[in-house]
Amino acid sequence: MSALLLERRDDRVVATLNRPSVRNAIDQGMVDELHALCEELEREPRVLILIGADGIFASGADISQLRERNADDARKGINSTIFRRIRSLPMPVIAAVDGYALGGGAELAYAADIRIGTPRVRFGNPETGLGIIAAAGATWRLPEIVGHARASELLLTGRIIDGEEALAWGLVSSLHEPDALLDAAHALADRIGANGSRATQLTKLALLAGPDQHPAIELEVQAELFDSDEKHRRMTAFLERRR
Repeated sequence: MSALLLERRDDRVVATLNRPSVRNAIDQGMVDELHALCEELEREPRVLILIGADGIFASGADISQLRERNADDARKGINSTIFRRIRSLPMPVIAAVDGYALGGGAELAYAADIRIGTPRVRFGNPETGLGIIAAAGATWRLPEIVGHARASELLLTGRIIDGEEALAWGLVSSLHEPDALLDAAHALADRIGANGSRATQLTKLALLAGPDQHPAIELEVQAELFDSDEKHRRMTAFLERRR
């Protein structure tokens, strides 16, 4: 059975993490399928919505596989590599998070551009309790999202937070009832899709650029957009609506 269920539309792909018997734990098979999906979305840029089957996002990396990995495996960055690839996709990634998002599952959510959740969501990084660290992006992405002090507390204690606390911290931007979560993700994708595709891609590129690349990167991508047919068409339509 596939570890990912894919629904493809013209402007988006919904990828459902589909290993419900192990709470959608991320194993090598799921990683391989995510790489194949990334290859597709790098060729044909579309919004990606990530969601988990059966009311659980992802309970973490598959511990049965993780236990057998050695130092060489750690240096390969198996999960880290795919999460970086997801983060770097040309169009935005939306994580629609319900239930458990722990360990590697939390780190997958951190790699998204936008996270929304439900009141019953549970975020946490309990890796130190297993004798390892959260090495697939949490130590640098989580401080960017919630601040260094809060990230330190979560990563050093392994504490799990609920939806209300995740919302208060800015880890998710909104909460929705479980049966409305996917509709809320689609609503975000609709808003993104109504905008200029190239402008959206370049906005994401600028958001991901390092501090040393600003403000030069904004000026360069704006120069491209200023000469585009789409900019002229959209601005003309705006002015005509005002008249």
